[in-house]
Amino acid sequence: MYCDVAIVGGGASGLALAALLSRRTKLNICVLEGGVRLGKKLAASGNGQGNVSNVHMSEKNYYGGGAARGFEIISRYGEVYKTLFHGLFTCDERGRVYPAGRQASSLSDSLIAELARAKVNTLTGVKVTKITKKGLFCLTLSDGRQLDALYTVLCVGGKAQKQFGTDGTSYALAQSFGHTLTNLYPSLVQLKTDTTYIKTLRGIRADCEVRAVVDGKEVKSSRGDVIFTEYGISGNAVFSVSPAFAGHGGDVIISFAPEFSEKQLKEDILSKQFLGYEATEVLALTLNNQIGRAIVKRAGSSDAAAIASVAKNFVLPVYGTLGFDYAQVTRGGIDMTEVTDELESKLCRGLFFAGEVLDIDGDCGGYNLTWAFASAERVAQTIAERTNDKAHR
Repeated sequence: MYCDVAIVGGGASGLALAALLSRRTKLNICVLEGGVRLGKKLAASGNGQGNVSNVHMSEKNYYGGGAARGFEIISRYGEVYKTLFHGLFTCDERGRVYPAGRQASSLSDSLIAELARAKVNTLTGVKVTKITKKGLFCLTLSDGRQLDALYTVLCVGGKAQKQFGTDGTSYALAQSFGHTLTNLYPSLVQLKTDTTYIKTLRGIRADCEVRAVVDGKEVKSSRGDVIFTEYGISGNAVFSVSPAFAGHGGDVIISFAPEFSEKQLKEDILSKQFLGYEATEVLALTLNNQIGRAIVKRAGSSDAAAIASVAKNFVLPVYGTLGFDYAQVTRGGIDMTEVTDELESKLCRGLFFAGEVLDIDGDCGGYNLTWAFASAERVAQTIAERTNDKAHR
């Protein structure tokens, strides 16, 4: 078998790349996906609503050794979703951008349908086990077949969420060409914490501000849902600060009732004490009753200032995370110093990368899909330009 461009991985970046290339060129494109479905992870993104981007885009939202160079690409192509998908988009109060229909599966469905119309060859349920190059690339498939290609693009994702087929084994395809893999950590993930003071809160969800403290320094904060569990804490605010704990321990500081100051909470408690409220109920109405009781118990005092301080500075030591199976993305990947600004391998001409496989990851809230689409656009543009240059010679 032969194709001009072999795209290894049928996730967000792979599907986007195939669509963008098919619009610009007449190249024979083949997408190879190890899972039985294309775009499975994309179809589940944004809690099923398809959070494709965020209007509050900055370099501070990205991590890894490739963050700075990756953001240069994002700053140029970060809004490619507007032309990649044919539809209207909305933005919520936190800057998260969604398709107006709030249906993530519509994103993958539209790309898959476009590839079918463009007659892009898609192979599912087949993995690429080996890639060599002698003039052309030769891709060995898990079913024994071989595919020759002029260009190969690795859009294989990372190690997070192996239920979507990303178990980290595909990094070896890049490593076989001499590429370096940086240390890998689960990111955007639930945190394992001390549960001494939150055992009675299991299953409760609360709007909180969460601050991550590592080596005594506050390194990240976020406001949103915190969900208390048997192992620690979950929720979108927790996912947002979890990158700070990649390879590190530290503390999470939870501030309950973030719309109120510590002084306001103190005055509220004093008022209830004056009215004769039970000692354990002085945060009633202001906070969930069980949360209020847990705070009073932890304060170990009836002093209003002490209770208010605990409510605004509820410290939980972080012992680790739930790991790659539960993480949304992977921290780390193929070393970006070995990749050009066009995302082409410096070690093997014609080998490109897009998406999570590279050492760049983003915050929760649409930032990772932005990178997936922007990196796909950068690669598509490069391959299309080379194709057009050859055609005009």
